[in-house]
Amino acid sequence: MAATVATKTEKSKRKVPEDRSDSGHVRLNWRIRLRRDKSLIIMTIPAVVLLLVFNYAPLFGLLTAFQYYDPLVGVWHSEWAGFDQFTALFQDPLFWKSLENTLYLSFVQLILFFPIPIVLALLLNTVVSERLRNLIQSIVYLPHFFSWVLAITVFQQMLGGAGILNQFLRQHDMGTWDIMTNPHTFALLVTSQAVWKEAGWGIIVFLAALAAIDTHLYEAAAVDGASRWRRTWHITLPGMRGVIVLMLVLRLGNALSVGFEQFLVQRFAVGHNAADVLDTFSFYYGIATNNYSYGAAAGLFKSVISLLLIWGANKLAHYFGEDGLYRK
Repeated sequence: MAATVATKTEKSKRKVPEDRSDSGHVRLNWRIRLRRDKSLIIMTIPAVVLLLVFNYAPLFGLLTAFQYYDPLVGVWHSEWAGFDQFTALFQDPLFWKSLENTLYLSFVQLILFFPIPIVLALLLNTVVSERLRNLIQSIVYLPHFFSWVLAITVFQQMLGGAGILNQFLRQHDMGTWDIMTNPHTFALLVTSQAVWKEAGWGIIVFLAALAAIDTHLYEAAAVDGASRWRRTWHITLPGMRGVIVLMLVLRLGNALSVGFEQFLVQRFAVGHNAADVLDTFSFYYGIATNNYSYGAAAGLFKSVISLLLIWGANKLAHYFGEDGLYRK
């Protein structure tokens, strides 16, 4: 009888393979996790396929950055150039001007644009009426679905030389404002366009972070006499800190991608010295001139720097005790 019980116990142990980590937590075998998460894995397969086809498969084209690429003979038969494309790239003053514009515009948008969705989420969260809150949120993030051509057209009709603002100023014998074609204020212009178009969409993530904060904390703070500002400073912002840091890491990793279509449409209005960024540089001095290898070299340089930025930002998040994109 004892032998039978021992045999059953051994079989039951073999049926549930487990492993214990150093902290004492049970780690399930990968086969058990696969069976448990089978439905979730099946749902993610289409997204993984799209990611492989449109994000990872094109990485093969980075070989052209090290070639004198000729589309008539293809990648395999194009002459190998080594680092000649990068040498020419680093000696090009137009490239350094584009990099300077990219970094400057990224800094301006980080300072002026990044905090706005947070502020909008905090303000929207104070609206008591759920119907009014949903209406405001729908109106605010509606411009996200507009193309950049339409968004810039709206700004042109409002702030252009023949726009509503300048027509009003002329009717009252006042000086007009050169906004849409002024290269000196171009950084503020594109930042305001980005705020109008994307800030409403950005508040969705921060509203989700606000919804995850325990409401009992606000009630306890109110009982203790904490004002609205104190509750925001000591409860709301610390509760959103993890999400804020995560979005900041992603923003820094995407800092060099300030927008291609937005600058492409307005490049001739303000001049290439103000509107050329790394993306437009790759297009105008690479693809448009059939110098594909040169444009690929500029794109690869941008990707490497972006990877270093997101790695450094994630390390900084770990230093301040946040998870960032992944845990240590």
